[in-house]
Amino acid sequence: MDGAAEIGWEPHEIALLGGGPRAAVTVAVVALHLRGAVETGPRRTLCATGPEPEGLHPFEGTVLDCLREPLTARELVRHPDVRLAVALTRIPLAEEGLLRYPGLGPTRSARRRVEFWRQRHPLPAVRHGLSDEDTLLAVALHGDAALRVLLPRFALRTGLMVPGAPAEGVRFSLGRRRFLRWRDEYEDSLSGDWGTGHGDHSGGCGSGGEGGGD
Repeated sequence: MDGAAEIGWEPHEIALLGGGPRAAVTVAVVALHLRGAVETGPRRTLCATGPEPEGLHPFEGTVLDCLREPLTARELVRHPDVRLAVALTRIPLAEEGLLRYPGLGPTRSARRRVEFWRQRHPLPAVRHGLSDEDTLLAVALHGDAALRVLLPRFALRTGLMVPGAPAEGVRFSLGRRRFLRWRDEYEDSLSGDWGTGHGDHSGGCGSGGEGGGD
């Protein structure tokens, strides 16, 4: 059984309850990347590639539309269309009693349910053998910790992953200086070639290439 279907929430909804709006947007980006619809662009940006895949959730579709021009992760989460999509996603969750007014943070019941599903679906040790659905669910539930294990190059090259709070959902990069310092420390732990011209691409989206892996 698909994990998200078992839980009863879409992956971006799981992330929203577990880590907030930035986590939800990150999960949507990962979902699009796994379907080949989003890749890295110049200067640590994200951008859409090719036609829209079939069967996208409206939230993912909004994120993809915003990436028709390259945006950084920080710019994406602040985009008015994305902010509206997050607000619309919150409405049914609030109606179910999973978000509390007025701040729309998760209720105690929602936090307990997310933690229950984290325990039921622990962080995979490796990506090998995982379906895209299982990979996405791991990112939705475990945030940065899952990105670090399952999609390290993509997450680092786009600024989606930052150190800290691995079980509390995904956060976007908090600043270029901090990101670059941590990236340099983490780079040596990655297998294979990091690639050339990181952060200085001059071509279109995907010009740097992922070189396989993630």
